[in-house]
Formats: sequence, C-alpha cells, structure tokens
Amino acid sequence: MHDLFSRTGAGPVNGFRLFCAGAWAALAVLASTSYADSIGQPHSTSAEQSGANLVLLGTAGGRTSWRGSQSAGIASAVVVNGQVYLVDFGAGWLRRYFQAGLGAPPPGQGLETLRAAFITHLHSDHIVDYPSLVLFGASDGLAERRQKLKVIGPGSRGKLPPASGGNDGVADVVAPEQPMPGTVAMTEALYRAFAADINDNILDSRKPNPHSRVDVMDITLPAGLDVDPDRDPAPPMAPFEIYRDENVRVTATLVNHAPVYPAFAFRFDTSTGSVVFSGDTSPDRNLIRLAQGADVLVHEVIDTAWVDSLFPKPRSAAQESKAHHLVHAHTAASDVGAVAEAAHVKTLVLSHLAPADGDPHRWAAASQGFSGKVIVGRDLLWIPLVPTAPESK
Repeated sequence: MHDLFSRTGAGPVNGFRLFCAGAWAALAVLASTSYADSIGQPHSTSAEQSGANLVLLGTAGGRTSWRGSQSAGIASAVVVNGQVYLVDFGAGWLRRYFQAGLGAPPPGQGLETLRAAFITHLHSDHIVDYPSLVLFGASDGLAERRQKLKVIGPGSRGKLPPASGGNDGVADVVAPEQPMPGTVAMTEALYRAFAADINDNILDSRKPNPHSRVDVMDITLPAGLDVDPDRDPAPPMAPFEIYRDENVRVTATLVNHAPVYPAFAFRFDTSTGSVVFSGDTSPDRNLIRLAQGADVLVHEVIDTAWVDSLFPKPRSAAQESKAHHLVHAHTAASDVGAVAEAAHVKTLVLSHLAPADGDPHRWAAASQGFSGKVIVGRDLLWIPLVPTAPESK
C-alpha cells in the first residue's frame, strides 16, 4: 500500500502511518467527487459581501515568471465583514488585491480594510512582493488607518541548515552575521534597504514612518516545545492561537517543509465558516490535526512528473538537490486527497500550483482518496465559507 508519509524523512511517524493506512482502506468504499464537476466557479468580487469568503489572489508556486505564467504568486485573503486578512505576499499580490475588489471604495485608497497579514514561511515566492507593502502601503491606504496593520510571520531558524548533499561546491553564504533572519529582522532590513525612498516620502510627501503604521511580529512557539530543525522541523504539537479579533480567530502549527524552519500552516475560524492554509509542506500530521473538520482546506500541490521532466537523469549534484527538495518538501497531487480526507474537510482547494501552467487536468489525481469537493484554484476566485449544517438524527 502506498505510504503517504514515506517522503517526509522527519522523525518517527509509524503510528501515524497506521492511521493513514486505515484511512486509505476506509476510503475505498467512498465515492469521490468527479474531477470534471469539481472546478469552482467565480463569485462576486466585492469585499462587502456578507459573511466570510476565501479569495485566491495568486495561485502559482515557485517562480511566477516560469515560461510566462499568467498566474500571480501565492497569496490569499480571508474576507470577514468587509475586513481583509492576507496570507502571504507572492508576486503581484497588491495588484490582485485591487483586481479582486478588496480595496476600500473611494474616497478610500484601498488598504484601509486590510486588518492583518500572515506569512507562512520565508521562501521568496511567498514574500517577494512584501516590499510593496512597505513602499506603496502608505499611498494605498495605510496612512489613513486608525490602527496599525499587524504582520505576523516566522521567527529566525536560529542556525543555517546543513548543505544538501554535503559542502562540496557550495558557495559562501550571504549576511553571515545574521544569515537566517525572521520576519521582524527582515522587515527592518527592508526599511534600511529602501531608506532613500521611504525618507524622501516622509520629508517631501509627508508620508508616515512605516513603524507608525505596521506592527510586525515573529510567531512565538508554545513553551516547552522541543524542535530540532535539522532532524524534525515539525514535531507533533497542538495548534496554538496567534491572533484574535471580533471577526476571526487564527491558530497555527508547524509543518514539514525541510530544511525551512519555521514553516507554518494557519487556520481561520469565523462565525460563518473555517479555512485552513497548508503553507508549503509535505503530507503532515500537524496540518491534519489543525484542519480537522474545517470547511475549506487550501493546500499546496506539485506534479512530481513535471519535476522529473525538469531534471532528467543523470542529474548533477545541484539538480539532484533541487529535485529532492521539490518532491520531498511538497505534496504530490496523488497524496493531497488523502490528507484532506484524514482531516475530514468539506472542500479541498488546490493552490501554490507547481507548475502553474493553466492545465487543470494536471491535477486530476488530487480527487483520489477524497470524498469531498475539489477545486483547482485560479487567481481572483471567491469561495464563500459556509458553515456545515448539523446532521439530522
């Protein structure tokens, strides 16, 4: 039987393998939603919709410019009572934000309704357009906000990861004095890198100092959690709260995206539904625990056959390292359905598509082992979060 967790290589998971094996056996008798009927339809693009909605801003994983892909980089939003909660800052997120109808209407500039933002991990495809918040945020509405925008993301890894395949041929690292900064340190470095523009706008255009409009926080892990990022970057743990306001409660957990650490998945619970974002991860037990019973699971997905075509054998050491990461630190289309089923979610939304080449049939295997609805994500798609009705007895 196929072992869903055989590629993680992160600590003992034998007990969980037995759980997944049982889940697979049970799934054999379940009828899965047909792939042809699983593709979601566009919804109204208005931030004033009632209740809660998931909005996919960008759905491409990795290099968004790969072969001229039209998809924006990975970024999503949860919209609750007209307030927006952003997840990740992939390429083009700000343009997509306005194209999706999320900006505050005139006379507002747009970002007045952006309540908080969350970063799953610090790989470049998830933060490459984070500087646009720093550089354009004041002009796009942050200057008019009454409260600071909260940005919440991973802290420092603490040490460099080991070189994949050994140190031979590995270049010297950059910024050896602080080689693995967290979200706060990264933000401060951006302020320094773009100080000429920021200070010009402060003095010439009366724009605010970004410190007065953006409150950046590193996620603090629960006390007593022992993590060795080199051996098991996502040990078994309970989800923990990182944010709460009158609209939403956000909980987080570590997921396995080795050698990246920390890498998080997030869950948003609202009065009208719940949505979980996997971040980048291999099939992960912590994610399944976080997502239990959620209405929607937004999960990354990769086509491993595409990886093989990119790096045909024999491979160089660099190609082997990259191919290994793509296959072992992400979730294959053939595995993602079992993750969703084990979490008992109602709808599985595929995003962070690798590759994002616009071919939905590439993801047909995602419905295997899942009895719910599968939606192949695309930019600017709105998905209402609808609470599940209680079962009749």
